[in-house]
Amino acid sequence: MIKRILKSGLLLFVFTLVSIFFVSWTQSTTKEQITHNEEQLLIKRLSELVSGYDNDILKDKYSKSINLHGIIQTINIFPAKKDEQVFAYLIEHTYPNGYSGNIRLLTGVGVDHQLLGVRVITHKETPGLGDKIETRKSNWIEQFSGLSLSNPSKDNWKVKRDGGVFDSFTGATITPRAVVTASYQVLEFFSKQDLLKNKK
Repeated sequence: MIKRILKSGLLLFVFTLVSIFFVSWTQSTTKEQITHNEEQLLIKRLSELVSGYDNDILKDKYSKSINLHGIIQTINIFPAKKDEQVFAYLIEHTYPNGYSGNIRLLTGVGVDHQLLGVRVITHKETPGLGDKIETRKSNWIEQFSGLSLSNPSKDNWKVKRDGGVFDSFTGATITPRAVVTASYQVLEFFSKQDLLKNKK
């Protein structure tokens, strides 16, 4: 009787160890794949917003902890250079007030303070509605290229429902409102801050 109990306990112990090993291995493998996929997506988004640089834009990345969009967050800054001169910055940041939570964005700003464009890196917005901020779903987000703090005027940096010039999606206003607000706030930050401080 005791041997049978010990044998059953040993088998259960071995099964538990094997299960833990495979769960840990799967998690580790999946995490590496997710990290790789996110890096590849970031490279793709960078190339959509800026070209003509001759520096290693990923290697030259630096980070800053700042108060942006009402939260303390770490932003990643990718300087685009030509002949060792920076002509644009690509800022990876998080806007916390999407319809379903955080929206991770990549915003390109030229040294002339004009937007090169905005791209979504990650989000949890509603499929079929809020996910139209993705370029594979619509071209809505491409309208930010060439805009600045004065183009349009501050009062018009809103979706049309709020009295501004930006379209929203049928059945979804919060998501486009979030991207419009985030873009304007990045331009404000850029105009007031020296992004080269503490650069590695």
